[in-house]
Amino acid sequence: MGFLDKLTKKAPELRKKAADLAVSQNDKIDKGIDKAAGLASKATKGKYDEKIGGAADKAREGVDKIAEGGKQT
Repeated sequence: MGFLDKLTKKAPELRKKAADLAVSQNDKIDKGIDKAAGLASKATKGKYDEKIGGAADKAREGVDKIAEGGKQT
């Protein structure tokens, strides 16, 4: 059995674990996203704040979407 076959077989289990973490650690994940966005903004001296903010929002939305999947199961 190849690597991708093993990964495909474990995908549902890994998805469930990711959803559980997204639910239980949502606040910490959001703080990490904010910290990363702040560091990126500082590194670019504010030049790309709008794009960095948009990317951070998308990241938060993605985590929330994963968390929603964990709450439904």
